[in-house]
Amino acid sequence: MNHKNGSFTNSLGFVLACVGSAVGLGNIWMFPYRLGQYGGSAFMIPYLFFIALFGLTGLSAEFAIGRRAKTGTLGSYELCWEGKSKIGQKIGYIPLLGSLGIAIGYSIIIGWVLRSVFGSITSGIFSVDSAEYFSQVTGNFGSLPWHFAVVAVTVIILITGSTTQIEKANKIMMPIFYVLFAILAIRVAFLSGASEGYKFLLVPRWEQLGNINTWIMAMGQAFFSLSITGSGMIVYGSYLDKSENILGASIQTAVFDTMAALLSAFAIMPAVFAFGIEPGSGPSLMFITIPHIFKQMPAGQLFSAIFFISVLFAGITSLMNMFEAVIESLQHKFSLNRKLAVAICGAVCFAVGVFLEGETAVGNWMDFITIIIVPFGAVLGAVSIYYVFGYKNIKKELEQGREKKMPLWFGPLAKYVYVPLTVIVFVLGIAFGGIG
Repeated sequence: MNHKNGSFTNSLGFVLACVGSAVGLGNIWMFPYRLGQYGGSAFMIPYLFFIALFGLTGLSAEFAIGRRAKTGTLGSYELCWEGKSKIGQKIGYIPLLGSLGIAIGYSIIIGWVLRSVFGSITSGIFSVDSAEYFSQVTGNFGSLPWHFAVVAVTVIILITGSTTQIEKANKIMMPIFYVLFAILAIRVAFLSGASEGYKFLLVPRWEQLGNINTWIMAMGQAFFSLSITGSGMIVYGSYLDKSENILGASIQTAVFDTMAALLSAFAIMPAVFAFGIEPGSGPSLMFITIPHIFKQMPAGQLFSAIFFISVLFAGITSLMNMFEAVIESLQHKFSLNRKLAVAICGAVCFAVGVFLEGETAVGNWMDFITIIIVPFGAVLGAVSIYYVFGYKNIKKELEQGREKKMPLWFGPLAKYVYVPLTVIVFVLGIAFGGIG
């Protein structure tokens, strides 16, 4: 029996939707800097280890519980805790609030991206200093039309259908994202001085593997990059057909997400070094440093537009997943029709976000959500699935669509390595003020 919102037509549509959720701003404005800062290609050893571990055990768990429950966040937690604890059945609200909280802040930031797309096309982003252009939209109530447009576009995509529209949008946006970033990476390779950027990214500094911070940051980057939140990927799992191989889809999602992160690194860091700019991360990299680079490049206006359109697509596809987690749970819990649930989610997201448009306000909001709420939600999800619902039960769902039984090592890896690591990610995130 399929979910009332429909199901993905094939594994490609499902994987692209999950990749669309996973590939976001963290891949673009954080991964390139961390890769270079913590040992260049040596950083990839712990990063790939954690990507493989979290992809196999974390993503697959969220996909599986969603498909087993045939509903999203709230319904899946109700299933996990059925007959055990009424309080336990309510804890799904915490990761769900994480999805809504990220959506509120994310929609503001993607509004900045949309304005940068417009500024690139009209050359307005080059008419003033990039820092000044960025500051014009980051004050209180400074991004209303762009912020509203992002929320409206997301609502329009989702209000006309769920899985069908999600699948169609990701089948268009994600391939375009990869193609456009590949074009940027090729163009940047011909810049004079780009070789220093490649050295920053690729020359291994093996001593960094002895630095505990390298492993911590690799773990945090991998964890958050895959959108393991105890919420968003559950709803996509609920739209997955029983014939699909969850483990295979999890691996494919992790591979494509890593490809996106690497493409971002090769498109951004060589350009940063080519123009002698100090590498950094976060909003300043995307909205100040990169426009400054394009301003100095031949055909910079074109490549600036390509870059920000790519980022816009990555942002919208991620936002769709955050919205969908909330929308499906509203449908499930309150028996709302889909259009009303979409409208409520969009209205709440914009109404709260309006008061957070200042850069400091949205920064503080996102820090609280991503350091406290989201990782705590991921812990609740991991414990609920592997311990409360139990590995024996979730194993049956993981074996649906597979020709072989689950390997014997999977259960111990999930229960005794993955679940404790989610707790460690949560604790270290607080201690370090964020690791993802």
